[in-house]
Amino acid sequence: MVPVDVIAPASRMVLEKTITGHLNEKSVAASGTGLFLAQNMMYLHTINVYDRNYKLLKIIPDAVRLADFGYPQYPGVYKGAPVEAAFTPDHKFAYVSNYSMYGAAPFTREGTDVCTPANRYPDSFVYRINLATLAIDRVTEVGAVPKYVDVTPDGKYVLVSNWCSYNESVIEAATGKVVRTIPLGAYPRGIAIDPHSITAYVAIMGSTRIAAIDLATFTVSWITSVGSAPRHLVMSPDGRWLYATLNGDGLVAKIDLTTRKVVARVRTGQAPRSMTISPDGGYVYVVNYLSNTMSKVQTSNMRVVQTVATRTNPIGITYDNATHHVWVACYTGSIMVFRDGTPSGT
Repeated sequence: MVPVDVIAPASRMVLEKTITGHLNEKSVAASGTGLFLAQNMMYLHTINVYDRNYKLLKIIPDAVRLADFGYPQYPGVYKGAPVEAAFTPDHKFAYVSNYSMYGAAPFTREGTDVCTPANRYPDSFVYRINLATLAIDRVTEVGAVPKYVDVTPDGKYVLVSNWCSYNESVIEAATGKVVRTIPLGAYPRGIAIDPHSITAYVAIMGSTRIAAIDLATFTVSWITSVGSAPRHLVMSPDGRWLYATLNGDGLVAKIDLTTRKVVARVRTGQAPRSMTISPDGGYVYVVNYLSNTMSKVQTSNMRVVQTVATRTNPIGITYDNATHHVWVACYTGSIMVFRDGTPSGT
């Protein structure tokens, strides 16, 4: 059942635009400076770049010559499968994970969502996109089936969750080299990093736990009993609260990072997947994949204050702070842009 809409009319989300055409995207990400990247996986082998006027600025093909980027053992042209994107704090670059690589051996086995390290799926790559040229200018080999990617607020590291390798790659942004590979267990995915770049939190979707990685020592501790299949994480701007979608339970959890305990949960819909947060931390926005809805949750009391219908299978979401627009990526080939009224405190 769709939760009752109790939000004040002035703050209601309203559909502003639906974007279609050359889209089969898994995610959409806002740069904060007016660019939006939509990752089209292996279905189209491209990344679409839009501006705030919904204009398609460029379609970036995912085909690369790996040997040109320092990998001579892989001659020829290979295609990727862009999954997620994350931006550097200086807004100069974006990092994009690729579900699989496609081409000559060893990239002849496509990744899968049910896997173990023993299956030995081929490693894949993270691309760096120069936002001035909208071109791929660096690639880094990581683990098998990398899904989520994030950049530390200080710009020092890029973290990559390798789904089938059961580990996390830590890339040194300055060099583009992997400096640590951290075992985490079955199906690491969503990442959230505290504002001071001290701790990175990783949702372990094949469990009920969230890993906490010390970014100075790379040691791991755990937040336990979060709920079934934590998938996506976002953090409050002050670093006090962590929010997790629980894909298995159909809930969103609020975690107090001072105690590392869940303090509240709320039901948003079937299979809550990705999530974003308003710039003041007052609301989180959740796409419910099997309900075909997007929910707005007030974080102070964890109440669903509005739920809107989306096209089939909403899977990705991002918030543009300057316009208060919420961009929702639907897996069936469209992006819906909602105007969000005025969030609290802004």
